[in-house]
Amino acid sequence: MIHSADIREWRERDVVDMKGHRIGALEAIYVNTTTDEPAMATVLIGLPTRRRLVFVPLDEATLGPDYIKVAHTKAAVRKAPAIGTDDILPSEQEEAIFKYYGMTYQPGASGERQLARR
Repeated sequence: MIHSADIREWRERDVVDMKGHRIGALEAIYVNTTTDEPAMATVLIGLPTRRRLVFVPLDEATLGPDYIKVAHTKAAVRKAPAIGTDDILPSEQEEAIFKYYGMTYQPGASGERQLARR
């Protein structure tokens, strides 16, 4: 698992799937707003003229010397909900990311977001 103190060190490192296939480069970490622990990552994928950021959970991620290995296939991550490289995650799209990966979405008691970018 990636610890909050390590986040800046891992930006732009390769993100690979369970079999070691490169998915893309780590762009940002989103933490759970309740626990402040890393929950999701955005991965930069696509051709230089059509890049986008896809979301992938970090719940079973492991760190290697120069990569982060996630517990999802390359194909699944590439089809995940995405945002543009200069965009921010709209609050109304948060739930779709959790649903895509079969995870429970739990906003705060007053409707606060579950994810915050670090």
